[in-house]
Amino acid sequence: MGSTGSIGRAALEVIDGLGGEYRVVALAAGSAWELLARQAERYRPAAVALAEEEHAEALQAKLPAGTELLAGSRAVEHAAALPEADLVISAIVGAAGLPATVAAARAGKDIALANKESMVIAGAIIMPIVRQSNSRLLPIDSEHSAIFQALRSGRHGEIRRIYLTASGGPFRSWSSQRMEEATLEDALNHPTWEMGRKITIDSATMMNKALEIIEAHWFFDVSPENIEVVVHPESIVHSLVEFCDGSLIAQLGTPDMRTPIQYALTYPRRKPCCSQSLNMAGLGRLSFEPPDLERFPALGLGYEAARRGGTAGAVLNGANEAAVQEFCQGRIAFTDITRLSAEILHRHETVQEPTLQDVLGADQWARHEVSACLRSMQS
Repeated sequence: MGSTGSIGRAALEVIDGLGGEYRVVALAAGSAWELLARQAERYRPAAVALAEEEHAEALQAKLPAGTELLAGSRAVEHAAALPEADLVISAIVGAAGLPATVAAARAGKDIALANKESMVIAGAIIMPIVRQSNSRLLPIDSEHSAIFQALRSGRHGEIRRIYLTASGGPFRSWSSQRMEEATLEDALNHPTWEMGRKITIDSATMMNKALEIIEAHWFFDVSPENIEVVVHPESIVHSLVEFCDGSLIAQLGTPDMRTPIQYALTYPRRKPCCSQSLNMAGLGRLSFEPPDLERFPALGLGYEAARRGGTAGAVLNGANEAAVQEFCQGRIAFTDITRLSAEILHRHETVQEPTLQDVLGADQWARHEVSACLRSMQS
């Protein structure tokens, strides 16, 4: 799911490297039908799914014989539950990936999860479904994959603290005043990772780390008070777990998403990977520093939403997605992304035990409120 995005394309590279043991049985995308057609020609899946129906006819004409076309708002959900699939890679960016992730969980699929927003919005809903259906949830986020691997060194009750590492993004050393004037090009100039536009901007505001706090809270059943963010500009240590005896277990590797993708696909085995090995002797020093919560207030919002629970994560995520879109279209300043997200979160009255409809409704409410805020600012 999300085969035409940066994670989806990297996942297909990994599958190519793993050889004939793995077969692509379905591909799903939102609107990039031409790339989806080329992928279908190469991998010959049983089905492809396209969320935007307006391009369905053009895509149908390009599909190889034997590949079924699913189109429309529910198409990706249907693809996620196909009986031929053993494992579903959830790599659609944003809240749009939630319904298909839930469909895969209900169908009992193992899920390699890159779509952190699913857990941020609906962790309280997804985790019980996963347990009931006996599916496995395997993280693809580099940080959560690192934690997942480190946790094999101890029991859950022995965890003292989880450390999420953050690169600090392109504005780690910028002043607050300079960040007010940051352009879209500035925000997309990430120093270590190559990612899609939305995730790169989230890294620049450190909202990605705020969302990862919420995701880690649900994924690993750890309270927000036991999750800490540490800035690590080299992006070599992907995250750490501290156990009750004081031992810190870290996972290190080159900043290459293909490594955590492959670990999720081959778990619990390991296989040779297409990512580059670390040259330990050539690393020099690895540095760590606390985040600046004044320049990057998004982190505080992540802790607040995790503590409030319920629909708070859906509201924070929805407001951020809407604000990022406004920034990309040049209608707000870079620092307004977090300001708007904070304003909407603080307006929200949290529903503590939400249904799926409740969290989807909260997401839409947050997006509407961002638009309403901007209208009031302009009037």
